[in-house]
Amino acid sequence: MNAPETMHPAPPQLHPQPRPEVMKIAAYVGGEGKLEGVNRVIKLSSNEGAFGPPPGAVAAYTKVASEIFRYPDGASTALRAAIGRRHGLDPTRIVCGTGSDELIGHLCHIYGGAGTDILMSMHGFTMYQIAGTYAGSRVIKVPERNLTTDVDALLANVTEATRIVFVANPNNPTGSLLPQAEMERLRAGLRADILLVIDAAYAEYVEAADYDPGVKLVDAGENTVMLRTFSKIYGLGGMRVGWAYAPAGAIDALNRVRGVFNVNIAAQAAAVAALAEPGWVEKGREHNARARARLSAALERAGIKVWPSHGNFFLADFATPARAAAADAALRARGLIVRAMGAYDLPHCLRITVGTDEECGLVAEALTAFMAAQKDG
Repeated sequence: MNAPETMHPAPPQLHPQPRPEVMKIAAYVGGEGKLEGVNRVIKLSSNEGAFGPPPGAVAAYTKVASEIFRYPDGASTALRAAIGRRHGLDPTRIVCGTGSDELIGHLCHIYGGAGTDILMSMHGFTMYQIAGTYAGSRVIKVPERNLTTDVDALLANVTEATRIVFVANPNNPTGSLLPQAEMERLRAGLRADILLVIDAAYAEYVEAADYDPGVKLVDAGENTVMLRTFSKIYGLGGMRVGWAYAPAGAIDALNRVRGVFNVNIAAQAAAVAALAEPGWVEKGREHNARARARLSAALERAGIKVWPSHGNFFLADFATPARAAAADAALRARGLIVRAMGAYDLPHCLRITVGTDEECGLVAEALTAFMAAQKDG
């Protein structure tokens, strides 16, 4: 007789496995821009500039169309020089990136990694958490005070493992601003080997007299980096252009790891032209201050709490997640897209970008009608 065949378990299905940290990340979801069945959609969900790109930037973009088969200048030399002229900075201490998101990611990998901690405020920009987790760091969200970064709480959470502290100033999505004295107190309270990253994406909108976007703290030592972007007041979000002003050591490290040709030829040309557009920043800042105040006042008259903001957006607080969701639905029914804040642990709020006067008027009309219906119901 033949011996019975021995049964062997099927071999496991082997395939490449992502690092565990990667699978902890909730993918970033950008602001929506389309609604099915709606002819005219007004997108106020991504804090894009109210007036689109500067005319000079559009012209520069068009002009280089025949050159897009060429690789760009990998050092972004002309763009760094233009940034330096505009802001009075040394171009050798500037590095450009594919949006500031690229630079955030590189900083997390350069200074973070396994066994390190990265600190951020509870309601800070979610890319800090995504990039820090991807780098292998433990990202700690520190409680805020009245939706404002709490310097004392940040300092209390510093440990021997802390390597980076991210502060957006003004902060997205809360719109809050830390005074310069508080930023200086934070830097003074951190160890010298901890990198302070000041994300000043909305700097051009700030009107506070004592505001500094980070230049002073960068110049004061070797452990602070300032991030900026062309995606907001300059209206170039679709081009993906950001930049950092940093100590020489950080610039050297960033240049070693960034994409070789990270800022494309059209983006460089458009950004240089945007910087040179006469009165563009002043026009955008003046409009934003006026329109933000007017829309905020209209919503408050309707019974909606509005959190103070120093950016081109603000948080409308509906007290409960259910009411916020209902308000969002009412806006969407009229073709108005704003940003729900559940991903930022603020499910009772909607973030509303300050658009044109017409767009702000439509938001005010829609939410006034919504609140009136809530009272009648």
